[in-house]
Amino acid sequence: MYNQLKRKYIMEHITSKLGKGGLLLAALGIMSIVLSVFNYNVRILAWVDAWGNTTGWIIRILLIVGGGALFLIFGRDDEDEDYSIDE
Repeated sequence: MYNQLKRKYIMEHITSKLGKGGLLLAALGIMSIVLSVFNYNVRILAWVDAWGNTTGWIIRILLIVGGGALFLIFGRDDEDEDYSIDE
């Protein structure tokens, strides 16, 4: 029973991290789009425009869509979960 609770806790932790990572990806994509209008870019995404302007826009949009999907699927925190062991 303890192993099942431990596995469930670990999976909840992993899915929580995936949701937060998705939110980060979407935020970076949005920031990159806003900054690219002013001819700036987020340093970590400087490689996006290496293959041309159109490909850069496609990558930015994919970051927002993919990050948003990860956040919607895995980003929900279930606060009411109980990991106590009943004896």
